[in-house]
Amino acid sequence: MADLTLARTGREEFTIAADTRPTYFSYYWSRLPALAQVAIIFFGTRVVTTVFLLAFASQQQETWQSPAKPDLWTFSNLWDSAWFERIGTGGPFGYSSELPRNDEGQVTENAWAFMPLYPVLVRGLMVATTLPWEVASVLVATAFGFAAAWVFNRTLALVVDKSTTAFATLLFCIAPTSPLLQLGYAESAQSFFVALLLYLLIKRQWLVMLPVIVLASFTRPTGLAWAMTLGLYFLARWWMHAKGREAFPRPEVIKVMAAGMLSAVAGFGWLLIAWAVTGVPSAYIDTELAWRIHYTGPIELEPFTGWFHGSTFWFGQPIGAIIVVLFVIVVVGAIALPIMRRLGIEIRIWLFSYFTYLFAVFFPQSSTFRLLMPMFPILGAVAIPKSPLYRVSVVVLMLVGQLLWLYVCWYTVEGDWTPA
Repeated sequence: MADLTLARTGREEFTIAADTRPTYFSYYWSRLPALAQVAIIFFGTRVVTTVFLLAFASQQQETWQSPAKPDLWTFSNLWDSAWFERIGTGGPFGYSSELPRNDEGQVTENAWAFMPLYPVLVRGLMVATTLPWEVASVLVATAFGFAAAWVFNRTLALVVDKSTTAFATLLFCIAPTSPLLQLGYAESAQSFFVALLLYLLIKRQWLVMLPVIVLASFTRPTGLAWAMTLGLYFLARWWMHAKGREAFPRPEVIKVMAAGMLSAVAGFGWLLIAWAVTGVPSAYIDTELAWRIHYTGPIELEPFTGWFHGSTFWFGQPIGAIIVVLFVIVVVGAIALPIMRRLGIEIRIWLFSYFTYLFAVFFPQSSTFRLLMPMFPILGAVAIPKSPLYRVSVVVLMLVGQLLWLYVCWYTVEGDWTPA
């Protein structure tokens, strides 16, 4: 064994053990450019996921969502994909100035819950190519999926060794929710922007980060979690500066503060736009609450209560509250594990901030797995152990998880009320 030293963006160094006698496969694999490695991993795993999708589609019965045995394109556009299609093909952009309401005057499900960047891009591809929505939505999602895998790979390359980076990229592409990297949803675009923001944060490219913050905030709710990330990052850098561990020059202080303030504003941007168009200050929040009214009845948004309301619905009390508290302890504890330090403070702060954001505003139901997807950088730590048995076991678990997610959250049966 020999020591291999890698630099982390010029700020610190870490030492890993590398085998000086590579296998035939690892020798030739290591000689491939990183982009080629990611392409092989991504498109190879898309073949596997496509086989899974086709297998489920072949068993799909006719439902309100699809005909019996739909083709791949139709099966890839179930559930909320229909809302994106209304936005992308409707006018103006499928957003109404009148909020739909039920007989009690409560706002019902509508397009304001979904942000415009992804459906607008799909619409642009449709106009440029005359492709139907079902095909264009999958192509755009898959392109973002590949871009997300590539940027995630380059981000991890800043903090861990090549073997860990490649294996984490594989795990990202086969994770239980990884079918979303090629389905008609905005999650692949969100994953790309999250990976890019983390890359820019580690590289400290503040000016380049600014437009990315805005684009991410109009793809999926990301702005407020990123504003918290930058706020905690600012405090961490300030503390290190006070301790004499690292400089934090005034120009950089100003740039971090500017990026954080922009992210906070962008995080509220869609709420303000919905208000401006509909004339209802709470239009976006009321729309989001419409998705949980079936579980809770009419209710106001009270931060940090949604998980407890959800646990009451699913498990009753006090068992539900105990489950929520234990889950929070497990997640926060996992982020605080010593092995997570290998990923750097930036990724750990993001994981904590995004989970805090979800805990503050989300109501747990079947979409929980999908909404946890932006925490994918934790896979960098999962990928660190080098044991072949461990890695094979993780791959098998990921593939089984993918099948379970497709069965529970995507494949539909008549009367299925569990959206992805």
